[in-house]
Amino acid sequence: MQLKRSGWRIGIYIAWGLWAVATAKSLAVTPHAANCQKVVFAGEVSARQEWRAAFGQGWIFRLVPIQPGKAGYSGWDLVVDREQPVGFPDALLLATPPYNSLNEHEVGTTFGLRAQDAIGWNPRSFRFLTSAEALKEGQKLYPLLSQGGQAVSSALQKAAIPRSSQRLMEIEKQAATGQFRILDAHLVPGVSDAAAYAESWALASPRTPHSLEPAASGKATPLGELRWIKFSITLWLPDAWVAPKDLHAVRAACSE
Repeated sequence: MQLKRSGWRIGIYIAWGLWAVATAKSLAVTPHAANCQKVVFAGEVSARQEWRAAFGQGWIFRLVPIQPGKAGYSGWDLVVDREQPVGFPDALLLATPPYNSLNEHEVGTTFGLRAQDAIGWNPRSFRFLTSAEALKEGQKLYPLLSQGGQAVSSALQKAAIPRSSQRLMEIEKQAATGQFRILDAHLVPGVSDAAAYAESWALASPRTPHSLEPAASGKATPLGELRWIKFSITLWLPDAWVAPKDLHAVRAACSE
C-alpha cells in the first residue's frame, strides 16, 4: 500500500493523530520497575538498500527503503515483521500512531522533512507488537482507522470506527518499546527552508555526526537525500522473551 507523504496532508490527520497518541499513552501502562529483556544491535545501510536482523521468536527488524516516487524521497521505514512476512501494516507501524502522518517509524525526506531535519530527529522512540495474533487482528482493524474515517462510506462503517479504535488501543497496550538512534550519516542537504514543524530538528542536526556530500550532477533539491546511515537499535522485550544468544540480552527495567 502506497502512502502519500506530501507535507500538506499533515493537517488532515493531526486531530485524529493527537487523539490516537493520547489514548495510546493512557492505555499503555508499563511500570519502570517491571523486568524486560533488553537487546541492543547496530548496523548500517545505504540508500535504496534494505537491512534486517532477527531478534527472536520468529520476529525480524527491518529498515526498508522508502520508494522515491515523483518527489524523489529518500530514507527508510522502520519495520517489525515476521520471518515469513505477513503483509502491511507491520507490527511497528500498528503500535506507533498517528497513521498516514509525520511519524517516528519513517526516517526519511517525507512530509516536507529535509535530509538534515531527518537526522536531527534523533533518537526516535517507537512501539511494536510482539504477538502474531495481535498483529493479525490489528491488520484487520487498520483499514477503518488509517484514513481517520475519511475512506469509509456507509453509516455502519463509520459507527464501527470508535469500537475498532478502542480495540486497537487495547492491543497496543501490550506492545513493547524500542529506540532508534542515528550514529552517523552521509547526506546531501536540502536547500529549502525548514518547515515550521521541523525547525527544532533542523537546529538539532549538528549534534548527529554526519558528512555532507554533493548532489548528483551538481543539481541541489529542496529536500536533499539520505545516502547512508549507521545506527543502533534498542528493544525492551517481554521478560520471558527468548532472544538469539548473539544479541546478549540483559534483564533491565522496561522503558515507557
